[in-house]
Amino acid sequence: MSNIIHTYKSLRKTVGYIGLFLPFTLMIGGFCKSVQLQASISDYYYTNMGDVFVGALCCVGLFLFFYAGYDKTDDILGNIAGIFAFGVAFFPTSQNDKVEIIGTIHIICATLLFIILAVFSLVLFTKGDKSNSQKVRRNILYRICGIMMVLSIISLFIYFLVPKNSPGHFVFFAESTALVFFGISWLTKGGDLFFPDKTKRVRPYKRLKYLKR
Repeated sequence: MSNIIHTYKSLRKTVGYIGLFLPFTLMIGGFCKSVQLQASISDYYYTNMGDVFVGALCCVGLFLFFYAGYDKTDDILGNIAGIFAFGVAFFPTSQNDKVEIIGTIHIICATLLFIILAVFSLVLFTKGDKSNSQKVRRNILYRICGIMMVLSIISLFIYFLVPKNSPGHFVFFAESTALVFFGISWLTKGGDLFFPDKTKRVRPYKRLKYLKR
């Protein structure tokens, strides 16, 4: 059982690392191939980093789809989030500000995916034993991550409502912020990044003395 739990936590951390490093991987990988910074993370679909973008989202989608939490709510939201992650991967964003059905589906999937991931941090991850001081600290961090994801989503809505002459890179950085805090939240849930539960270690000589009794 302990091996299963360890493997499950490792998968959580893997998802967290993908969220944390995906924006930087796409940006640096693009620069190495003389690709300038894109207007959004989704725009990297049309660059040499397109396979990395799709592959990362498929990994996240698979884990979320088979994610088993503490109750049915976790399972249902995980399944829905997994479907939306696949939607973001396989329905690319529209190019050159064109309004296309596939691009619209992409935006809807991306928005709902971020919202559900924020719900995980704000609601689901904060469940559990509140008497554990480390858990209390983790809950504060989960809420900070969730709030930052929500603020990123709101900022994107406001950005798209304001008329502008050029797209700029605001969307890229807003999406990157949401992904980074998503990564921090899931890495913390994996148990090793921030405020892990304290385990009591027994000194060797005490263990030996105990065994002799």
